Amino acid sequence: MLRTSLFTQVAVALLLGVLVGKVWPEAGAAVQWVSDGFIRLIKTMIAPLVFCVVVTGIAKAGDLRAFGRIGVKALVWFEVASTLALVLGLVAANLVSPGAGMNVDPATLDPDAVDAKTGGGELASTSDFVLESLPTSFVGAFAENSILQVLVLACLTGAALLHLGPKVPAILPAVAQVEIVVFTLVGYIMRLAPLAVFAASAGLIGQYGLTVITTYGKLIAVCYLVGLLFLGLLAVALRLLTGISLWQFVRYTRAELLLALGTASSESVMPRMMDKLRKAGCRDDAVGLVLPTGYSFNLDGASIYLSVGTLFIAQAVGVDLSLGQQVTVVLVLMLTSKGMAGVPGSAFLALSATASSLGVIPAGAVALLLGADRIMDSMRVVVNLLGNCVAVFVVSRWDGALDLPLARRVLTAPSDEPVTDKAEEDGDGSATVTPVPDESPTGTSTTDASVADASVADASLTDASAGRTPDQAPANTTAGG
Repeated sequence: MLRTSLFTQVAVALLLGVLVGKVWPEAGAAVQWVSDGFIRLIKTMIAPLVFCVVVTGIAKAGDLRAFGRIGVKALVWFEVASTLALVLGLVAANLVSPGAGMNVDPATLDPDAVDAKTGGGELASTSDFVLESLPTSFVGAFAENSILQVLVLACLTGAALLHLGPKVPAILPAVAQVEIVVFTLVGYIMRLAPLAVFAASAGLIGQYGLTVITTYGKLIAVCYLVGLLFLGLLAVALRLLTGISLWQFVRYTRAELLLALGTASSESVMPRMMDKLRKAGCRDDAVGLVLPTGYSFNLDGASIYLSVGTLFIAQAVGVDLSLGQQVTVVLVLMLTSKGMAGVPGSAFLALSATASSLGVIPAGAVALLLGADRIMDSMRVVVNLLGNCVAVFVVSRWDGALDLPLARRVLTAPSDEPVTDKAEEDGDGSATVTPVPDESPTGTSTTDASVADASVADASLTDASAGRTPDQAPANTTAGG
């Protein structure tokens, strides 16, 4: 099994976990800590990785204004995509009515159950959200693993390196070398991915069993079908705007998607997704900005769940929401869904805030979704992850930061054949070929590409010291199309 691909290992681990959770529920629930430990290790790598990729991306792009354009375009795309997800969820819930006929008496529900799920927390206001995105110390942003704060620091550092140029010739190569080390560490941690998936699936089935699927069958079916419909629309948009096939990208990242599905965490695959998007022709600065930002601003799967869940609750307690009230639901969720990332029980906080804004749904009715919430994780994770990857491709293409020929070669290559990027010129004029290997069980293939990035960083600094502007220096990828 150690010689098989990561996809095969994770798939087998997922099936074994479901089997163990079904046959030995107590044993399944007892190994959940293994999955939690794996996710903790991966999260440790995210902040330094995002910092290094963004800093080197800005420095190699040589144009801070281009980086700002990418950020604005990403936010526009995020808002359009998440609003579409909310509207699709509301339309589907109106057509299917998953909560109709339940006739639940809100007085029989325990309102304290929601507080136990959320730990008594609350979603940040808009002003608090903005303030919390600004770091209070350089080290604190990394210690707290606050991705938005790390992004702010990375943007400032990249801008400073562009301004100082040859005055700090050793900084950029050092950052590039740290990136190599981080990717290597990610490769080591990925060896534990099959164990993490086994533990997560065994723990899920052991704790909740398979009966929850029959109890909330209609609600679960609506959410998953809307998720598939949304992904279909994303596939059409991706094809029209970039010419790239979403199915080919799914095949290219199938191991990462299965790992995210098994662990119910999109963060567990962020480092690997960043590396694969770069290998697929997206420029470093676009990947480093759009993908991590999307984890906070582009939660398409969560938007679907929230809109369907709101109508499910209303229908279950016999409340008929008018068109105006449903428009209010969309507007409220457009705001509350942006502050969900990293908040325990954030979906229930957003649902509670939405119910309070309507004034007709009892707050305790949100507890109806406690039994189905964990089953919805798989849909939310996959839709969130693919939605953010599509955003990287679309925004990169929109800003001329996508090497389209390379993307097509990588995504259409047979899974057992490596793909080589076009030769990149080093400072001495020699050519360096950056390989784009297939996924490996260890996940250590990212190192070679990072080494090439370091050589390019050295070349860029050499050019700067020779009096050339940063955008005349060789870049890791060229804008295509």
